[in-house]
Amino acid sequence: MARVAPRIAISLGDPSGIGPEVTAAAVRALRRELSPLVFGDPRLFERHFGGLGLPTIAPGEPAPARGALVAVTHLPAFAARPGKPVPAGGAAQLAYLEDAFDAVLRGDAAALCTAPVSKAQVARFSEGFVGHTEWLEERTGAARSVMMLAGARLRVALVTNHAPFGALSALITPERIAETITVVHRALRDDLGLRSPRVALAALNPHAGDHGLVGHEEETILAPALALAARAGAPASGPWPADSVFIRATLGEFDAVVALYHDQGMIPVKLLDAVGGEAAVNVTLGLPIVRTSPDHGVAYDIAGKSKASAASMIAALRLAARIANTRAKRKQGAR
Repeated sequence: MARVAPRIAISLGDPSGIGPEVTAAAVRALRRELSPLVFGDPRLFERHFGGLGLPTIAPGEPAPARGALVAVTHLPAFAARPGKPVPAGGAAQLAYLEDAFDAVLRGDAAALCTAPVSKAQVARFSEGFVGHTEWLEERTGAARSVMMLAGARLRVALVTNHAPFGALSALITPERIAETITVVHRALRDDLGLRSPRVALAALNPHAGDHGLVGHEEETILAPALALAARAGAPASGPWPADSVFIRATLGEFDAVVALYHDQGMIPVKLLDAVGGEAAVNVTLGLPIVRTSPDHGVAYDIAGKSKASAASMIAALRLAARIANTRAKRKQGAR
C-alpha cells in the first residue's frame, strides 16, 4: 500500500520577506513527500509558485489531494514588494497564520509550518504579539509550550523565549525549568522516537558557578529543577557549563540541551547553521498540534534577490511531516 503524503498547512509569513520564495523552493523540492496547503496572496503565488500545478482556492474551499494555494488576502502591488514592508503586510501575516492554524484545527492538515513573520509589523496591527510560539500557546490553550531549535547534530530548547534580560531572574525558576525539561523529554520520546532521551541542562553562571565561587543559582535553582523533573519522570543531567555543553551535544553525548535564555541557546545553533551549513528548525513542543518553522527571519535585505537558502524551510517541512506521521501511527496503534 502506497504511503499517503501528509498535508502540511503553510503560512507564507511576511509578503515582503523571504518567506514566499523559500517556501516555494521547498515545496518544489518536496512535492513527492508532502501535500502543501499554502496560505497567502495571489500576487505571491503568481510570482513564486508557477509551474507547480497547484490550484488557487478560497479559504475553506476543499483542496485536492495534491495540495492547493489558499488566497487569504488580495494585496495591492505596493504591499507585496520584496524588501519593502508596509503596514498592510502586518495584517496579512497574521491572516495567513490564523487561516493556516484553523485548517489544522479542522483536520484539513496534519501539521502547521510557518514562514517568518516580522514581529514588529504584526504587533502594529495586533498589539501584544511577540511571536508564533506565544501566539500558538495562547490559541491552543497549552499549559506550557517550549521553543526548540533542532539541527542535524544539535537540539536546543529554551526555558525563556523572547524575554528581556532584566526579567530573567523572575522567570528562571525551578518549576519553569522542570516543566521545560519534562516537555522536551516527552517530545524526544513520543515525537522523535528516542526511547531514553539524554537531556542536558546548561548552567547560568561561568563554570556552572564553580561550587559557589561565581554564583549560587546552580545550587539554589538548577539543582532543585533537575530533582523536580526527575520526579516527573524526565531525568536530565547537569547543570553543565554553557561554554562546553553545546559542544558535547554536537559531538553526540546529549540528544538535547535545555538553555535558560534565548541567546544562550540560539547562538550555538545559528553558528552551526552559518558556519557549518547545518540548517536548523524551530519546533514548538507541548502543543496539541504539530508546528515547525525555519530558524531565520524575514531578511528584507535579500528578499527577491535569489540569495535566500531554502534549506531550513525544507528541513522544517520534513520535520513537520515526520512528527505528523509519528503521531498518526501512535493514534492508530492506540485504537
